[in-house]
Amino acid sequence: MAKAKYERRKPHVNVGTIGHVDHGKTTLTAALAEIYVLAKEEGGRHTPFFNGYRPQFYFRTTDVTGIMTLNPGVEMVMPGDNVSVTGELISPIAMDQGLRFAVREGGKTVGSGVVTEILA
Repeated sequence: MAKAKYERRKPHVNVGTIGHVDHGKTTLTAALAEIYVLAKEEGGRHTPFFNGYRPQFYFRTTDVTGIMTLNPGVEMVMPGDNVSVTGELISPIAMDQGLRFAVREGGKTVGSGVVTEILA
């Protein structure tokens, strides 16, 4: 009886700080996003935030700290607002356009967003 030949059908899973990255995706640290900030009545923030806000971004199953840069002309974001921001993460993760995420602060969700454009 001949030995069965092993055939690899999936790319090798590299174990590291960023885990498995699906074929066709890259690890990135910056993106443009549309974010809805939950109102106080929805369990969100009670106060506005400003340029340089550093929340946790919850992508799929991981929290990553990042910095929100507001667009020129936007001074602050009030609870209940929709806003376009540039988000820069402190560590790379696998993401693509259309990926949804939560914005968290102190263990509670204060907003939700979607990646609209990949920057780096």
